[in-house]
Amino acid sequence: MTNTLYDALFGQHAGRDAPFLLLPEGGTITYASFLARAAQLAHALTGAGLQPGDRLAAQVEKSPEALMLYAACVQSGVIFLPLNTAYTADELSYFIENSGAKLVVCDPAKADTLHALTEAQGAALHTLAADGSGSLTEAAAGCPDSFQTVPRGADDLAAFLYTSGTTGRSKGAMLSHGNLLSNARTLAEHWRFTGEDVLLHALPIFHTHGLFVATNVTLAAGGAMIFLPKFDPEVILARMPQATTMMGVPTFYTRLLDDARLTREATAHMRLFVSGSAPLLAETHKAFNARTGHVILERYGMTETNMNTSNPYDGERRPGTVGFPLPGVELKITDPESGATLPDGEVGHIEVRGPNVFQGYWQMPEKTAAELREDGFFITGDLGMIDADGYVHIVGRGKDLIISGGFNIYPKEIELMLDDQPGVLESAVIGVPHADFGETPVAVIVPEPGATPDTAAIDAELREKLARFKHPRAIKLVEALPRNTMGKVQKNLLRDQYKGLFTTA
Repeated sequence: MTNTLYDALFGQHAGRDAPFLLLPEGGTITYASFLARAAQLAHALTGAGLQPGDRLAAQVEKSPEALMLYAACVQSGVIFLPLNTAYTADELSYFIENSGAKLVVCDPAKADTLHALTEAQGAALHTLAADGSGSLTEAAAGCPDSFQTVPRGADDLAAFLYTSGTTGRSKGAMLSHGNLLSNARTLAEHWRFTGEDVLLHALPIFHTHGLFVATNVTLAAGGAMIFLPKFDPEVILARMPQATTMMGVPTFYTRLLDDARLTREATAHMRLFVSGSAPLLAETHKAFNARTGHVILERYGMTETNMNTSNPYDGERRPGTVGFPLPGVELKITDPESGATLPDGEVGHIEVRGPNVFQGYWQMPEKTAAELREDGFFITGDLGMIDADGYVHIVGRGKDLIISGGFNIYPKEIELMLDDQPGVLESAVIGVPHADFGETPVAVIVPEPGATPDTAAIDAELREKLARFKHPRAIKLVEALPRNTMGKVQKNLLRDQYKGLFTTA
């Protein structure tokens, strides 16, 4: 029996001296060296008592060794659980306990804090620093540089990814070898990745975007990555002449647009820019095209499914949309109440089915049954519609839907109008409690630098163009919208902030 994910992504490069990771300081790690060091880590994991199917929780800074740890888990049959580096000890306690992690790997600076926690959970503790040092690499140093790959089938679990948990406890999405491999192969083909590609990698690797999209696609194609610890426009622009592709979140592109050095000449060597993890403003899409001649390719995915849709590589990449379902992925829009499929042009729940869809939520059978239908369709929680040309539009999250006086209000419709107003950089529309209507919309606006939007004029414009029940009852100006590490606006925080606007104590 083979190891589905390891053999296809990592094992195919055994003994290959081609560059895999191009480091910030100028060094290179070849595929052969990477796999040899990952094999040593696999020995360290088994030496720590881990068996196939055990969980390893890792809260470590981005580094080549952190990526090698992922490979070591796949090769040894251990389920990899990457955790956001911003999580506190209190938050980590839930993930460690819920996952039943047998080994926790953390930054040396956090070892003292986490020691009591892991001890209480019966988990071992190892350290791994951003520079590659730590007790884990020390344990691996004397181990053989080859490891007998543990057999794993397509249905065996490869990773847990916990949802962000903005409503209730985070859920551990169980991703199989087949889930991850199918998506990597589909994306590599759909986006035309080859062994000649060099990817600018400035994303975190505790998230599906940086780990299971950027890294796995590069591995599937046999290309290389300029492996950067974080996004820095200065470094990105300096390294762009050596790269062919970049994957980023919208913030990457807005920050690049703020730099006058972003030009057609600077991006001449690039063939593809991809954006995801949060909606890309149509304005950003158009501005980037005007400056560079490149049309950003926007796609749509989530923790439970990896990627579901993509704008075309060849053909129109339409601003404000996430393109078409990827090959092998079925997507439909359904009525939130009945579950019936809706015709094109109508807004409803987005449901997807395909080999990319996860296996369910760890130890949450009720949640799994509620969101993963028996026929394999996953209810994403996103609201969307399919236009006459087949492009998928994301309207918002289901939990962001505003129901005011019995009428459904989709925030995206109002946000698009707000974003077009003079002096407005971006906006978010939320629902807050209201005694008469149940809830009512409130607009939160970020001004363009140096601008002061005329809120009275904006209000008048909305009143002219929108039905009365959709009018924001208040317009608030803020310096910035709260976002998570992947750039998604955290509307739950805005709802908490403004929940008392129209209620009395």
